[in-house]
Amino acid sequence: MPAPDGYFSDDSMIRRVMRKRAVGLTYGQRALVIGAVNPLLYVGTAENTEHRTTPYTRLALTGRLFEAVSLGSKAEADRARAFTNKKHLKVNGVLPEDAGDHHPAGSRYSARDPHLMFMTMAFTFDSAEVMHDLLVRRLNDKEREGLYQDYVRWGELFGMPRDAAPDSYREFREYFDGYLASDELYLTEEAELVGSYLMGSRIANPLPAPLNQALSSFSLLVQGSLPPRIRDMYGLAWGIREELAFRGLTRAIRTAHFAPPLIPNPLRGPMTGPSHPFYRMLTRREQQLVHAGRPSMPGVDPRPLAARLGA
Repeated sequence: MPAPDGYFSDDSMIRRVMRKRAVGLTYGQRALVIGAVNPLLYVGTAENTEHRTTPYTRLALTGRLFEAVSLGSKAEADRARAFTNKKHLKVNGVLPEDAGDHHPAGSRYSARDPHLMFMTMAFTFDSAEVMHDLLVRRLNDKEREGLYQDYVRWGELFGMPRDAAPDSYREFREYFDGYLASDELYLTEEAELVGSYLMGSRIANPLPAPLNQALSSFSLLVQGSLPPRIRDMYGLAWGIREELAFRGLTRAIRTAHFAPPLIPNPLRGPMTGPSHPFYRMLTRREQQLVHAGRPSMPGVDPRPLAARLGA
């Protein structure tokens, strides 16, 4: 549960949203999947991570750091911020190949770029907002503004300048929706592989049955939450059968949050709390495969892109 002495109060919108486990278990996947259409963000991260071929390990680490700042104590948040800042010092370079008309080879990226910091916050906030609307309940206008302002503050704690983000939720929504409809979006081949893996469509080695069932459910929720254009970019098949399954699952999860106390509800206990324990199970699975010499995600070369292009 959220620590009482964190950077955000217990009744802040970011805590009210992020302590809902249905949000915590899905927003991170969605943010990485949709954020991969920004080549500078994706390539900059991929070129500077030791978890290139183990995306769930990266997702679990990122989720733990993000939760430390939003839900943890100030001491926990400061440790997460220091760790992140240290990692970001080396994230600075250029695109080694063209990534669409807006991002030619040689375009610079940096983890300290204010706009890229804002875009990281934007994909994270947007996914938290969307998944709460889908799986818990729709936020009202005041709550939506409060959640946005909390995420701006969250971005600042990770080093984002305040003026890098729009002043209000309305201005943010206008900018971000326009961005998602623009021709700036580009999905590199590796980003498509990684995003598809995170959505469960490229798992090479079978998972234990309970874990596979849970992952399939999360994958359906993430795929259904994506804007149709993003699903098309990934080449995801989405028809009436998938839509009906998605609607049925979201309805069941929303209902579970508000079932009367007198009605038995096996889901009631786990509905709140941190999400990183689940991702830790997927991380262990990835590491077991790596140690056994079996790739969890075939098709992704562990070498940096510049090295592969020069091979």
